[in-house]
Amino acid sequence: MEFRTQVHHIHNNSIGGIFQCLVLACYHYSERVKHMETLAYNFLSFTFNLSNSQTLSFKFPLHQVRYSITPATTLSLRMTHSHSSQNPVIEQQRVIIPNKHGEKLVGLLHETGSKEIVILCHGFRSTKADRTMVNLAVALEKEGISAFRFDFAGNGESEGSFEFGNYSKEADELHSVIQHFCEANRIVCAILGHSKGGDVVLLYASKYHDIHTVVNVSGRYDLKKGIEERFGKDFMDRIQDGFVDIKNKKGVEYRVTKESLMERLSLDMHEVCLKIPRECRVLTVHGSADEIIPVGDALEFAKIIPNHKLHIVEGANHNYTSYQTELASVVLNYLKETLRQD
Repeated sequence: MEFRTQVHHIHNNSIGGIFQCLVLACYHYSERVKHMETLAYNFLSFTFNLSNSQTLSFKFPLHQVRYSITPATTLSLRMTHSHSSQNPVIEQQRVIIPNKHGEKLVGLLHETGSKEIVILCHGFRSTKADRTMVNLAVALEKEGISAFRFDFAGNGESEGSFEFGNYSKEADELHSVIQHFCEANRIVCAILGHSKGGDVVLLYASKYHDIHTVVNVSGRYDLKKGIEERFGKDFMDRIQDGFVDIKNKKGVEYRVTKESLMERLSLDMHEVCLKIPRECRVLTVHGSADEIIPVGDALEFAKIIPNHKLHIVEGANHNYTSYQTELASVVLNYLKETLRQD
């Protein structure tokens, strides 16, 4: 009761007052909270990820603070402005979803209370913490649309070993995530992928036919390209022995097997796109100055996907370094338009 009494005496609208609450929480629950992995703050939400199975939640109407401890797999904080209907209640939750191989996929749900939810998929050797994934999730939540960003198996916090290629498995993992939210009576209104994730969401749309809005951000059209640029001109000769270890200054970063390379080379995105149903709306966004995947790939997608819209962000590189706001605006406008149509 000591913690509750102290918190209720903080009638303070300042950020300092809010952080005072957080310090008290960590102090009084140090035996419960053994390891704090992530602390994220913006003006709408806080996020905590813990290594144990406790949930610690706070609600901030900016004049009162309450807390609760419940057994769960998530730690969440909720923050809202009192007497305001303009700002949705934001709650971020760490969610664990098993894939069909039993590997635990770890994601972060930006919960606004909307029935609709957008699933965000990261790219090659990336994670849910990628700047583009985070910024898009925050942009969606500011519009009152829930978003879920997660790590594919072998990436970030998720279980499993990293594998090069792996497009089909990642499409199946996306299916596991979508099923999870559908079983929770949510509507997955769109799936979005960046870079390799763009190819994964297109592959998903061609295979499962249950999602009607897809956003491909800087995906690669010709998967036979990019191999020599990344691994060297003699890579195909070196991998004939069965695998090649990709090294950095610290040692082996990851292994590329011949089997995984062949899986990528055999995936024909032209054929994939021809199998996307006409009723599925696809937006492709690409930077004109993309240094990893040329903008010409976006033009090829536009030629063959039947229900397609193309937006070129002039001057943007592959990671939209100086164009995150424009990227978010393009995506949000498209999604709001499709939601109105539905």
